[in-house]
Amino acid sequence: MRTCEEPRPPNGQSPIALAAGQSEYGFAEKVVEGMFIVVNSITIKIHSKAFHASFELWQLQGYSVNPNWQQSDLRLTRITDPQRGEVLTFKELTWQTLRIEADATDNGDQDPVTTPLRLITNQGRIQISLKRRTKDCNVVASKLMFLLDDLLWVLTDSQLKAMMKYAESLSQAMEKSAQQRKSLAPESVQVTPPAPSAQQSWAQPFGGTPSPSSIGQYFDKHDMKESSYHLLISRLDLHICDDSHSRDPGAFKHGMLGGAIQLTFRRMAFDCYPFHRAGDACKHWVRYSEAMETRGQWAQKLVGEFQSKMEKL
Repeated sequence: MRTCEEPRPPNGQSPIALAAGQSEYGFAEKVVEGMFIVVNSITIKIHSKAFHASFELWQLQGYSVNPNWQQSDLRLTRITDPQRGEVLTFKELTWQTLRIEADATDNGDQDPVTTPLRLITNQGRIQISLKRRTKDCNVVASKLMFLLDDLLWVLTDSQLKAMMKYAESLSQAMEKSAQQRKSLAPESVQVTPPAPSAQQSWAQPFGGTPSPSSIGQYFDKHDMKESSYHLLISRLDLHICDDSHSRDPGAFKHGMLGGAIQLTFRRMAFDCYPFHRAGDACKHWVRYSEAMETRGQWAQKLVGEFQSKMEKL
């Protein structure tokens, strides 16, 4: 993989649907989604203007799950609402070991002496929720949850500085991509109910035919109002060591030895809603609390003041 200076145009319709000669969510999509994938090892290499990195995964598994993240009948791993013309699907990826390594490139602007950044984790999993339109299979919203157990990470100060520079080099490309998605996002999505077809029968769970109202309620319960990304680490032990004396031979002579700091985080979580509009409700957020009510009122007031100033101009 290689980072782009300018974001590429959207991919358009699903290649699975096009290859099957169909334009809407149908049988071909369901067959591919139902596959159980097992990969012994996978390596992903990423090249950037400032650094190059590699991701190595062992014993990777990918499969469909129900909304409660349990393996079950494939017909229960998606929720189709004919009234909205949308379908929800749920996936889970698990692995035994993950190794991440990053290092500066020769033409980057990093310091001449850099230490490669390395991270090795044990078991982990990614939970993926997708909401797509049935008429063209385009993704309307997604939810990505990255779950890790106990994690031990030893960093030197030079590695920490390099990691910040790596993140800074990626932030510009990510910002351009986010701006592209925001510019292409419609102000209001008008959903046209599709004509009755065989796809509706696939969404029926066992035990009778539910009414449209019950399907809508079940859809609302697991619906993603907007795209979001989440990281949850059960326990993180972070050790940061000063290795400046290793690059200065005279440090030992003058007794200038480096120090270290240890940080322990329990149930550390990061939640990102990159396309949330200022002033919109936050009750659908994963870790919503009453304390955010005050923040919402304060943000709404600032948005109102900004709009009034813009109207005057």
